[in-house]
Amino acid sequence: MTDDQIPHTFQVDLRGLVDLLSHHLYSSPKVYLRELLQNAVDAITARRAEEPTAPATVRLHADGGRLRVEDSGIGLTEADVHDLLATIGRSSKRDGLESARSEFLGQFGIGLLACFVVAEEIRVVSRSARTPGAPPVEWTARDDGSYTVRTLADDARPEPGTTVYLAARRGAEDWLAEERVLALAKDFGSLLPHDVRVGDTPVTDRPPVWERTYPSPSARRMALARHCHELFGFSPLDAVELDVPVAGVRGVAYVLPQAVSPGRRGGHRVHLKGMLLTDRADELLPEWAFFVRCVVDTDSLRPTASRESLYDDDRLAAVREALGERIRDWLAELAAGDQERLRQFLSVHHVGVKSLARHDADMLRTMLPWLPFETSDGQLSLEEFAQRHRTVHFTRTVEEFRQVAPIAAAQGVGVVNGGYTFDGELVEMLPRVRPGTTVAELDAETVTAHLDHVEPGDELALADFLAAARARLDTLGCDVVLRSFLPVTVPALHLDDRAARHERARAEEESKADDLWSSILGSLRDEAPRARLVLNHLSPLVRRVGALADRDLAGTAAEALYGQALLMAQRPLRPADSALLNRAFLGLLEWAAHPTAPSQPSEEGR
Repeated sequence: MTDDQIPHTFQVDLRGLVDLLSHHLYSSPKVYLRELLQNAVDAITARRAEEPTAPATVRLHADGGRLRVEDSGIGLTEADVHDLLATIGRSSKRDGLESARSEFLGQFGIGLLACFVVAEEIRVVSRSARTPGAPPVEWTARDDGSYTVRTLADDARPEPGTTVYLAARRGAEDWLAEERVLALAKDFGSLLPHDVRVGDTPVTDRPPVWERTYPSPSARRMALARHCHELFGFSPLDAVELDVPVAGVRGVAYVLPQAVSPGRRGGHRVHLKGMLLTDRADELLPEWAFFVRCVVDTDSLRPTASRESLYDDDRLAAVREALGERIRDWLAELAAGDQERLRQFLSVHHVGVKSLARHDADMLRTMLPWLPFETSDGQLSLEEFAQRHRTVHFTRTVEEFRQVAPIAAAQGVGVVNGGYTFDGELVEMLPRVRPGTTVAELDAETVTAHLDHVEPGDELALADFLAAARARLDTLGCDVVLRSFLPVTVPALHLDDRAARHERARAEEESKADDLWSSILGSLRDEAPRARLVLNHLSPLVRRVGALADRDLAGTAAEALYGQALLMAQRPLRPADSALLNRAFLGLLEWAAHPTAPSQPSEEGR
């Protein structure tokens, strides 16, 4: 053994590097264990490239704030120690541990120094398999930036390989506790291709659950469901096999049992050559596939410098497209062969499929008989609805649909609610996937045209009331018309399309603008589009109100009917609308409580 221990200093500021690793490069101190596992696996990979039958074992022993990690890998000589550990980040063109980069998971020097996130001292004892006559070498480093290197007697490390010793820094002892080490090792290394153990407890669980053989399809489904529950905490509706050899990806996508927001990205787990890279790979699947959670193993994708996420490059884009295509195929297979399971899936995740279908006409065509839409005929698929109605009308907003759906249904007009996410876009795509179908946006003119006109004599009898109503509502940009329609329980209908709302918004801006801007807005004026209050002549309430002799009271009643129609339509109220509702309510209360209030009209006047 050589007693001379020559002190050396890193060619970087180690304190600054530790701060960089712990606060900027890595998201959590837990990555120290992944780096140790990566170093061990890389060393074994390098040795097996030269000795295919060499042992492939990694052993971790944790005790009292100390951790020992032993591997049967390629090992290091003293020259390797100086080259790999002293000069951090230098690109290397040597053969050996840094060669064949595609076969390795990490970079040994930076990976080992990452242990300073939890350790105040790192000691490495290693013996090279490539240079059998070389003695074992010991490298000891502290977080103050200094290290020592010395050679040891042959019995210090009889077999090739490396042992890393960590001593916890103050406050980080829990990271080196056996229970924590075992949990982290299983999380990161369960799919590693070598024998990894913490003490006597196995860490690896090979082959992956999706690559195993099972006695029956039901046994396979049960095993996958159990794996999903252990990994993600839910029991899946279904499991989609993700075997894409061209993309170098194998795994499974689990279908969530409950609906999620389209804006919520999935926490997908990506293993790189068996080592967990990240459990938050949001970019792995297309945005529309938010209804699944994936776990995959890949040998083709590139990790970022921290090895906690993926480079968003052309390779990842190709993998994303390939995985999306696999999920599309699964949906098509359900539509062709397991329609009950498809219905169960769509009852929960129809929004996700609609998101896909708006960019994929073939998928829309496949799903047309199955995707549910809210219509004036109830919950139907677009295929069934189009078979019932020659023209498929739709509204742009939920409020518009709720306003006209009961009336439209009574008049035989078919209306689809296009106000939900993606629904309006899909209805407009209908002629592309179902030739001969006519699609039209429903507007106030269309609805009014389908309502029955009132006999001239009946309308003349209500002329005074209609005049009072028009005078009161004119300032709100609303016309008043009289029609007969079902159901009779609806006394008034407020019809308002986008053109009318646009014109009101323009008029409001014009009233607040200066002369120049007002003249510009005025040139855009459109006299045609106005909201309409359609009074139902079949309603007994409208007939009684129409017979009121008091013109002011009739106007207040008209305002009340207008307000009630707005509330029924569930539209956002403008300040002017709120003021009208308040005025009408107080006016009717005052009239009802006034001691000299006129009596109700007689039966003859009703």
